[in-house]
Amino acid sequence: MKRVLEIAALVIGGYVVLVAGLAVFQRDLIYFPDRDRPDPAAYNAADALVVTYPTPDGQTRSGWYWPSAHADGPVMVMFHGNARHLGIRADKMAPYRAAGLGLLLAGYRGYGGESGRPSEAGLLDDARGALDWLARQGVSADRTVLYGESLGTGVAVAMAAERDVAAIVLEAPFTSIRAVAESRFPFVPVRALLQDSFDSLSRIARVTEPILVLHGGRDRVVPFRFGEALYEAANPPKSSFFVEAADHFDLDARGGIAAVLRFLGEHGLHPAP
Repeated sequence: MKRVLEIAALVIGGYVVLVAGLAVFQRDLIYFPDRDRPDPAAYNAADALVVTYPTPDGQTRSGWYWPSAHADGPVMVMFHGNARHLGIRADKMAPYRAAGLGLLLAGYRGYGGESGRPSEAGLLDDARGALDWLARQGVSADRTVLYGESLGTGVAVAMAAERDVAAIVLEAPFTSIRAVAESRFPFVPVRALLQDSFDSLSRIARVTEPILVLHGGRDRVVPFRFGEALYEAANPPKSSFFVEAADHFDLDARGGIAAVLRFLGEHGLHPAP
């Protein structure tokens, strides 16, 4: 009996240490920033305008901007995923610039040489600063398209729930970070511990603009069922581009870019006149 009690104590102690570690270092499991400031020229983006703008919480953030190739054309604001920095998204978004869309790659705190540490509240303030700056450039809400990639879908949904935009594109979205974490750590009291939930499911009801959801059936980072559930909860008008053979990283190569451009055209957001 003594041996059984000793083993039980070790198991319980190990569990407590594990839960405590997850609680303390949880943001290190959500955000994976590259903290070096990227040079646009190193990312095929030498023609980008590096712009800076204030955030509502008093910080200064930067982004890379390309105006629309056409007067009064739509501008896409890209909120990227949880890894690296905005520089590695320049090539990903290049086809949209080539099609005539304007583009703002929005920076996050703690990423790419930006001040601060990433958190849900912080990233949402960074996004507000980016959209406010774009509005000051004369880009109206009915010309503003939000593009969220993975973690950035939580940012995009939150912004679309707060303010008017023209349309929203969600690549590999989730219902909430909490739901994804609970699926990965079912033995951990995630709901009680998690500080940043990015609860898109509760926010999506307040989004009334056209939505396109893209997701791969073989996504192992954000499993397909989460994107499907968010799509089902979204208000019309909505469209989906679900590819059974796609994973988290290859939707573009499997027709995602064409699907986005087709979606924009269907809603009067043609990149070119």
